[in-house]
Amino acid sequence: MKFVDEAVIHVLAGNGGNGCVSFRREKFVPRGGPDGGDGGRGGSIYLIGLSGLNTLVDFRVRTFWRARSGHNGSGRNRTGASGIDLLIPVPLGTLVYNQDHDEMIGEVTHPDERLLVARGGDGGLGNTHFKSSVRQAPRKATPGEPGEERILHLELKVLADVGLLGLPNAGKSSLLAAISDARPKVGDYPFTTLTPKLGQVHVGLDQSFFVADIPGLIEGAAAGRGLGIQFLKHLSRTRLLFHIVDLSRGGPEALVRDIAEIESELLKYDPELTRRPIWLVLNKVDLIEREEALALKAAVASLDPHPVKRPLFLISARDGSGVAELLEAAAIQLRSQAAALPAADLPSQPAEPEANENAPR
Repeated sequence: MKFVDEAVIHVLAGNGGNGCVSFRREKFVPRGGPDGGDGGRGGSIYLIGLSGLNTLVDFRVRTFWRARSGHNGSGRNRTGASGIDLLIPVPLGTLVYNQDHDEMIGEVTHPDERLLVARGGDGGLGNTHFKSSVRQAPRKATPGEPGEERILHLELKVLADVGLLGLPNAGKSSLLAAISDARPKVGDYPFTTLTPKLGQVHVGLDQSFFVADIPGLIEGAAAGRGLGIQFLKHLSRTRLLFHIVDLSRGGPEALVRDIAEIESELLKYDPELTRRPIWLVLNKVDLIEREEALALKAAVASLDPHPVKRPLFLISARDGSGVAELLEAAAIQLRSQAAALPAADLPSQPAEPEANENAPR
């Protein structure tokens, strides 16, 4: 399936039903009075999070979504049926903007979380509401209100705990395939990954986290070169970054230049990304001698210009060397970050509207 991370859709909520003008007419009741019922409420439109989705491609096919209108009121004080709310499934991590006013409406980050994007119109009032001591036979009712209409800009940012970054062909896809249930395309050529990939990693029996692999970055990615600029934004939701480095590319000076090149692009795109924990993961240790790999690790650590000493790991995504230690350290890091997060900053599940079993899928 083609990955699509932006889409524009047109949503129109249902109109409210009209109020009714009616009078009670029964045998032996000569002055029955008004009994016109109210119109039903129009259906509202919600975006609902669905964990099985990972792309907005469906919105390239269907761009107009409309909820049902409420029914008109009728005699005997009968209120018209309300329109059924329309639930539109979206991937987790979808941000929603009102395109006309360039303002953010909200985001969907949890399964089954609902975000109201267009409110249905209220139903009109029947003539029963206009009865008074001086107006005992009102012939007045109000029309239903129109439903909200909006042009929405949807933007998807992949939700992951750990992000993989590095030069093309550094082994990011191989690592993701080795540690998770994801099955990214793996090949011995640059830009094997053309779209972000997401995989779930299990550590022990009681912890798991998600890892996102984005297309390889090159010099100038922040300015639009290569594939990176389109997907750098997907790293903005991660809490930990693995910088995958290909040990077979040369000596320590070359490796440090590669590291600085990628992190320079992060700084140009969003300085906040460089302030997150970035671990250096030296991959393809199986291609060189163990002693040479240890020497390279020590040399890279001494030449690393990063102001804070950071963890370095020697791994082989191909044969699994060092991978378990990397994942266990990542699990500890993520647990400590979660424990340090203030309760007020923890994501909370918003109150959901009344469930509607008949809502269209």
